[in-house]
Amino acid sequence: MSVIYLLISISIIVAACFLTAFVRAVRSGQYEDDYTPSVRMLFEDELTQPKEEPKQDL
Repeated sequence: MSVIYLLISISIIVAACFLTAFVRAVRSGQYEDDYTPSVRMLFEDELTQPKEEPKQDL
């Protein structure tokens, strides 16, 4: 029976740690922009392609 009390207390401590980490992430702005990452992969090629300069004939 004492093992159950030990496991319950450890699980409550672990749950409190995860809750604290989640609250810190939310307060620091980790989840503010949820739209850009899903669209970034669609436009990644357009941003990384170098612009070609027009050739001048001499």
